[in-house]
Amino acid sequence: MKEQNSVENAELNFNNKQKSRVKIHDFFWWWLFYFNLDKKRALWYNYDKLRKERLCMPKFFVDSKQVDNGEIRITGNDVNHIKNVLRMKCGDTFNVCDSVNSENYRVSINRFEQETIICDILEKYNDTAESNVKVHIYQGLPKADKMELIIQKSVELGVAKITPIEMKRCVVKLDGKDRIKKIERWKKIAEVAAKQSGRDIIPEVCNVKSVKEITEDFSQYDLVILCYENEKENYLKEVLKKNITENKSDLNIAIIIGPEGGIDISEVEYMSQNGAKVVSLGNRILRTETVAISLLSIIMYEFERNEN
Repeated sequence: MKEQNSVENAELNFNNKQKSRVKIHDFFWWWLFYFNLDKKRALWYNYDKLRKERLCMPKFFVDSKQVDNGEIRITGNDVNHIKNVLRMKCGDTFNVCDSVNSENYRVSINRFEQETIICDILEKYNDTAESNVKVHIYQGLPKADKMELIIQKSVELGVAKITPIEMKRCVVKLDGKDRIKKIERWKKIAEVAAKQSGRDIIPEVCNVKSVKEITEDFSQYDLVILCYENEKENYLKEVLKKNITENKSDLNIAIIIGPEGGIDISEVEYMSQNGAKVVSLGNRILRTETVAISLLSIIMYEFERNEN
């Protein structure tokens, strides 16, 4: 019995030694990997860290005229936002985008003037938030403030342009001063959403058009999607597969969405004859403010390329 116990103890000690050697071996290679990163990995780490810092910074848009000799001049409502809302001080950094050329800068506040903030350009960087898929939404005028929600979420999801359209079943009718005020407000909402989502452009909100006017633009698109709740044969998935090739790098797509009451059959037939593809979005009827969000998400998921 004593001999058997001694043998078992010897085997146990041997196993423990082997385990400790394995641990030391693993620790050595972990140490070698962690503390001896090559320069390329270190540079990539610093680049990635800086990029993440940029994404967390607030972003503002300027005109090309405001960029000059290593400085950027912030004017207008952004001055109040930086000074009194964000409470930034000299030396604080943020992102600025030239809305004309889509060029991005990281800047530092140099000084505050009465109605201007002078910033020094720290770097110009090439990261882009813009997609290779350009989507133009033609939205039938909805009631209340639904258009504001549609614009805000569409800009966040990457829309390039939004055009409100008057249709037969639109309850809302915009005339004269009301139309001008609405367009100005919608443009402001698009700008705020572009800042929040880190876009490199402020998507254009166009003037209100008629169904006849928008059909004149159909030839410039790779695909024009007309969403119609009574369509029973053509579904979005099949239409996208048939009409868009996977190898094409840049896409230009138009989406036509009706108001709350849907699109009149005469308008559907007219736009279909002019090149629009009439599609169903499935077995359930979506609210007009849900359609743009749904389609943009699907199209960006399927065709957008991550170039960063």
